[in-house]
Amino acid sequence: MILNRLMINVLAIFVMALSTTEVTLAQSTGKGVKNIVLVHGTWADGSSWSKVIPLLEAKGYTVLAVQNPLTSLGDDVAATKRAIELQNGPVLLVAHSWGGVVITEAGNHDKVAGLVYVAAAAPDEGQSFLELVQTAPATPGNDQIRPDAYGFVSMTPKGIFEDFAQDLPKSEQKLILATQGPQAFSALQEKVTKAAWKSKPSWYIVAANDRMINPDLERTLAKKLKATTSELKTSHVAMLAQPEKVASVIIEAASKLSMK
Repeated sequence: MILNRLMINVLAIFVMALSTTEVTLAQSTGKGVKNIVLVHGTWADGSSWSKVIPLLEAKGYTVLAVQNPLTSLGDDVAATKRAIELQNGPVLLVAHSWGGVVITEAGNHDKVAGLVYVAAAAPDEGQSFLELVQTAPATPGNDQIRPDAYGFVSMTPKGIFEDFAQDLPKSEQKLILATQGPQAFSALQEKVTKAAWKSKPSWYIVAANDRMINPDLERTLAKKLKATTSELKTSHVAMLAQPEKVASVIIEAASKLSMK
């Protein structure tokens, strides 16, 4: 009797272990894209995704933030394509601001399964960033853009504090100011040649309190892209102001995508 009970207990433990293994395997091989490439915008770098990255990694995603040189559209697209090609499998491309122009072009890569725009520009073919934003009334942040002697533009402290990241703590605003990446003005005039959003499923997060890109333009773009759309009451840097909600949209997008 004791031996029989022992055998039954061992068998039960084995069955439980096998079931757990099967569940884990099912979860690891579930549908959806597991690789996420994040593309930053003007006056920023990859650290602009610092609050979102750990949230995505905690859910098991492989995440890589591109470091755009911000010297030309071509250079930024090349940097993004290198990041895409490093991934093992299909990729969800996520972009903020100017980065939307970059993924609109780089998103044509065969590995890209979908696109997420976070308060981002999404030009049409033959259209530049400047031409796109000029289709809507100017925002207050435009008055705080300053050129240097080398053809690059930066934001003033006032612009960062009041227009770019007005809903962040002062310590974070100062960090953005100190680390902002100057943008080659000529890049903003370069035109998209092929718009990936015409052939790839898209998601769009509108920043309702954006003082850099007109929120009404963002809403118009979301409709044009036929994107699954969310709206957050944040400044231009939605991923720093409400990282949990931005991460949630990214996770939803990744879970709904599949690619052979």
